[in-house]
Amino acid sequence: MDELQVKRKAYLIFLVYSVSSSAFMTLVFTVNMIYFVIIAGLNPLQMVLVGTTLELSIFIFEIPTGVVADTVSRKLSVIIGVFLIGAGFLLQAIAPVFPMILLAQVLWGIGYTFTSGALQAWITDEIGEENAAAAFLKATQVEQVGALFAIGISVLTATRWNMQVPMLLGGLLFFVLGIFLIIFMKEHNFARTDNSQTSNWKSLISTLRSGINMLKIRPLLIRILLVGFFFGLYSEGLDRLWVPHLIERFDLPDQGQAVMIGWIGGLNAVSMLVTFFVARKVHQYFENNSSTNQITRFLKLFSILLVFCVAFFAIAKYIWISFALLVMIAALRALIYPLYTAWVNQRLNSDSRATIISMSSLVDAFGQIGGGPVVGLFAQNVSIQTGLLLSAVLLSPVVGLLFLNKQNDLEG
Repeated sequence: MDELQVKRKAYLIFLVYSVSSSAFMTLVFTVNMIYFVIIAGLNPLQMVLVGTTLELSIFIFEIPTGVVADTVSRKLSVIIGVFLIGAGFLLQAIAPVFPMILLAQVLWGIGYTFTSGALQAWITDEIGEENAAAAFLKATQVEQVGALFAIGISVLTATRWNMQVPMLLGGLLFFVLGIFLIIFMKEHNFARTDNSQTSNWKSLISTLRSGINMLKIRPLLIRILLVGFFFGLYSEGLDRLWVPHLIERFDLPDQGQAVMIGWIGGLNAVSMLVTFFVARKVHQYFENNSSTNQITRFLKLFSILLVFCVAFFAIAKYIWISFALLVMIAALRALIYPLYTAWVNQRLNSDSRATIISMSSLVDAFGQIGGGPVVGLFAQNVSIQTGLLLSAVLLSPVVGLLFLNKQNDLEG
């Protein structure tokens, strides 16, 4: 087999993995929040702790699992990850009790860390750096197609039988994907890295040390990291409480399980489509208007709108208003992330860019891990509505940080 055929086969395997994994996860995610509330009977605090357990597992195991990809095999790392993700989904489907659901999050969280980075490194090795960017863009497109298709399948199977069916199906299909990868995924250009674990931990420690030193001489960097922290701080509560809020506030179970699942599934599909088209339009606009002032202006606007949308979602009295707000929230979040990344990049010198972006990811993770339980406690002891309002409050400092005087944007 010549080199061109090897690259084409690797590219095809990469796209198959991308569309399959997106579809199989969406099978589970379309119904899992409803399943946690209705079938497992989790309270608001437990809902948030499920998410915190997942985030904490990913944070802790990201570096150790990366050792497999760097020193043993990218292919092996991806395959281990796929089987662990499938095992996690199967466990939460067959054991709807809080401790087992937490264990399921640990399993699939660790599985995700085995695939994270390893898949991208594998395809880059196989097709070359010059072709990798196009492959990643194509993968994003097919993932959206797979997710939309899976929402329909998830809703149909859950309403025809029960909510455990799409989760069981998603978990089993991950095992099928793992077997497929064992047979067809090849690894031709992998070069082992010695002492990977040591170097990875050293890299993390070096990032933290470099970042702390930069903060002492460049006050702007504190703003950047605080913005990232507050974006993480509010998000876990919203992500875990919006479904329980809808179920409780609008008595969705009283309308029947099929109607409830149909509402949530339809909302997910509409949010995905609206986000795709809005993001495309904004991307086209910024292709010709990518100045710092324009990016900052839109980042401020979208952040203000996001705060108000989260707050109004918490107090909305009509279900159609709540659904419209959720669609707006999904679109705004999809728009804010790339604008925030561009805002960070345009305000950093090249010598500090990589370090601060890495630290920004870390503080976002710290925010999610720390903010989720706090919001969950308020939701459990006061009300879910109060927890969502607290999420809006936790996000609001972002607006103030973005509106600081322009002269504070200058480094040094």
